[in-house]
Amino acid sequence: MNDMKRLFVAFGLLYIFFLGSFAQSAKLVSILGDSYSTFQDYVQPDTNWVWYFDPAKTMNTDVTSVRETWWHQFIKKNGYQLCVNNSFSGATICHSGYKRGKPDYSDFSDRSFVTRMGNLGSPDIIFIFGGTNDAWAGSPIGEYQYGGWTKEDLYSFRPAMAKMLSFMIDRYPNVEIYFILNDGLQEEINESVKTVCEHYQVPCIVLKEIDKSHGHPTVKGMQQICEQVEAFLSE
Repeated sequence: MNDMKRLFVAFGLLYIFFLGSFAQSAKLVSILGDSYSTFQDYVQPDTNWVWYFDPAKTMNTDVTSVRETWWHQFIKKNGYQLCVNNSFSGATICHSGYKRGKPDYSDFSDRSFVTRMGNLGSPDIIFIFGGTNDAWAGSPIGEYQYGGWTKEDLYSFRPAMAKMLSFMIDRYPNVEIYFILNDGLQEEINESVKTVCEHYQVPCIVLKEIDKSHGHPTVKGMQQICEQVEAFLSE
């Protein structure tokens, strides 16, 4: 009887050990994003603005659950864990935001990707999903610049893109970093993203024909994003 008890204890300890090993081996995913990657109560810090709410604002979207977001689907399907989702609705990569009827650009340096890029925890994989608001706001494009950035330079898209990727590959060594490029943006933005990504050897996932409502992914669109990200990573 004692031998049987010892056997059960041994199996129990092995089970706990394997569960712990699995948890430790699951890759951690962080997101640096804009509204496309937000969901109420699932962004850090929680003061970041969100587009997707609980309960949902159904006049804007049919996405009603965090489980329907592209990143939650991707993480769950692949057995990963969420590290940090630092997404901010309306955020631009550069410091220049929307004019909103004024002659000058809004100063978005409090929420830009360049400002938030150091706050992603300690992940194994990072997805940068941005550029949409830079395109919609008509932020200055600027020139390609791969060093010596001043704060003034970072109010233009190309220098800010380069500064962000340069910083991130140094800040997060041995981390898989991917840039997700939205569809439907101006060619100048598309070209700039691809050129800067190629310079820093950061893979660029170019999305195609994403279903949207009010410019934002629907439930179908979220699934399409997840599928296209998975397809890219499987190649």
